[in-house]
Amino acid sequence: MRKLSIVTALTGLIAFGGTASAEHHNEADADQPKLIVAISVDQLSADLFAEYRSVFTAGLKRLSQGAVFPNGYQSHAATETCPGHATIMTGVHPGRAGIIANNWIDLSIGRDDKTVYCAEDERIEGTSFGDITAATQGDYVPSAWHLLVPTLGERVKLVSPESQNVAVSGKDRGALMMGGGKTDAIYWWKGKGFETQAGRALDPVVAAINADIAGTIDKARAPYAVPQHCEARTQKIGHGNGKSVGDYAFQRPEGASRIFRGSPDFDHVTINVANGLVDSMKLGQGKATDILSVSLSATDYIGHAFGTAGLEMCIQMGELDRQIGRLFKNLDEKNIDYVAVLTADHGGHDLPERLIIQGVPDAERIDPMLNAKGIATQVRENLGIETEDQLLYADSPFGDYYVSLNLAPEQKARVKTEAMRLLRAHRQVQTIVDGADLEDMPMPTGAVEEWSLAERARASYHPDRSGDFIVLLKRAVTPIASTARGYVATHGSPWDYDRRVPILFWRQGLQHFEQPMSVKTVDIAPTLASMAGIKIPADEIDGRCLDIDNGPGSNCK
Repeated sequence: MRKLSIVTALTGLIAFGGTASAEHHNEADADQPKLIVAISVDQLSADLFAEYRSVFTAGLKRLSQGAVFPNGYQSHAATETCPGHATIMTGVHPGRAGIIANNWIDLSIGRDDKTVYCAEDERIEGTSFGDITAATQGDYVPSAWHLLVPTLGERVKLVSPESQNVAVSGKDRGALMMGGGKTDAIYWWKGKGFETQAGRALDPVVAAINADIAGTIDKARAPYAVPQHCEARTQKIGHGNGKSVGDYAFQRPEGASRIFRGSPDFDHVTINVANGLVDSMKLGQGKATDILSVSLSATDYIGHAFGTAGLEMCIQMGELDRQIGRLFKNLDEKNIDYVAVLTADHGGHDLPERLIIQGVPDAERIDPMLNAKGIATQVRENLGIETEDQLLYADSPFGDYYVSLNLAPEQKARVKTEAMRLLRAHRQVQTIVDGADLEDMPMPTGAVEEWSLAERARASYHPDRSGDFIVLLKRAVTPIASTARGYVATHGSPWDYDRRVPILFWRQGLQHFEQPMSVKTVDIAPTLASMAGIKIPADEIDGRCLDIDNGPGSNCK
């Protein structure tokens, strides 16, 4: 893998050093909101939002009464948590942001673990990320170092140093990618409570919330009541080894804190932290516009563990609605002038065992031999290579594949060609995209739903971090061969069930409208920036400002 170029590295340092371009509008500040609330619901697809929209009564109902873009897009191919969150508050595609995936491979780094996590700083000696799906991960240092562009919160602080940039999430990558490298407060879940960056003390309100969690998380929990509209969605679906999903109401026995994240309770405590920081930091009550980014992670954990179409997700959608309503209620009671936006980092794909009985007969799990090691074994045999080198590296069966750096250039080219040939011939692979071709391709523009697969891959591509080639699977192939480790469904594909997400704006007095034409999550940051009186140079952004005032004027100054 190529090392980061000097230009790329400096770009990141400049952005975090406070010299990224941003300036106030010349217009008066009277109409600028005191608080911007950016909410990302991890794995909330446009399909899920549409399915449950009619039963929302609280926060999601309010957002549905504002400016509604039901066909929002995470436009890139690598529809994972880290890239998706990186688009929301930067306004740039993951390829420009440098956040190509949750994890990538860097064969040039000195440590034995060559997997790089998007939200770590692997430059720190002795660190290792480990396995993202394991119960215990490596000893890494959470960091926004890999994010090569500034977030909206950082841009606002450049022109208004008194502005507060705050981020809260159930995942470190959610908070770091939305908040960026310069925050006034940032919190994410770890273990049995919320933590912040090294060297920072916990806000007393967060410490109190952690103490409350510690006193309850290991206690038994009764099941959630089943809403009437969820009864029809209650159906047991087997997925191997006698296990099933579809009829679980989140009851927990005593001592089962390990499954706390995969329940609506997780969003509840995340909102507790957000509300607590609104109170303790008096967000939205100063002279400058403050930024509060909130990433709610329970929907994603529930989607992975139970799929997107059963009782579990039905209960979660109702609870998500209520938790967002709690946040809005707290802001309303303080008479804060705020603008809220809600979207998602990606959509999601239901487990194939349920899809098959619901009209998708081609749904299936991935061939367990379709991975870097399995393909490398075939390459070695076909080319007669005697080295014991692994030849190919990848973090998952799909996405970025890297060819060993230990090969001579001619041999590396042969390995790459043969590996691409074998993968292209596999019945579950839709296409292979050569990294060299993506490097020469301009960033795509135009109607996002019409982008080719190569263009979607280009939006995720960064020349210093992406693979030698990218593997894109066929539609309805779930890249989880076995459910033994607890994940039954996932996301990450270039298909619209993973790309399409809702984008909803709300502000007191904003006249409701619904625009079904496609927009992109990279349009969110320039829209909010304009409302906050911040100009972002066009060459620093991939999105555009959305005019959401539904009148003859425009919020896009």
